[in-house]
Amino acid sequence: MSIPEAAYSAPYEGNCPCLSGEAYVHCCGRFHRGDAEAPTAEQLMRSRYSAFVVQDAGYLLRTWHPDTRPAELEFDSGMQWRRLDILSTSRGGPLDSEGTVEFAAHYRHEGERGLHRETSRFVRVDRRWYYVDGVVAG
Repeated sequence: MSIPEAAYSAPYEGNCPCLSGEAYVHCCGRFHRGDAEAPTAEQLMRSRYSAFVVQDAGYLLRTWHPDTRPAELEFDSGMQWRRLDILSTSRGGPLDSEGTVEFAAHYRHEGERGLHRETSRFVRVDRRWYYVDGVVAG
């Protein structure tokens, strides 16, 4: 069910955390609300990153493949996600059934800077992309 934009109170104001340059409500917010599905693996990756920023566990769980999805998610209150860099993509387009996205997510945790670098695997089932798993760079 779509929520009229005037009635929707975005949990995040301003530009989208995925750094698209668009307003959150028109970018990843539309995926988080369920108004649209991410058309590519990269867009799903960006929307999942944004979901971590806005702490939308429901969206993260809905877009996680059932074979690898945890029962629940808890957020670390000391974690502040700062920037997402997409390093590479392989397949993952609107007509593909699988794809990978390599990214670097910059963060601050309790005042310390850090970097989470991962190559994530995605699959498309019934025209919806799902996160399967990822290999974290050491």
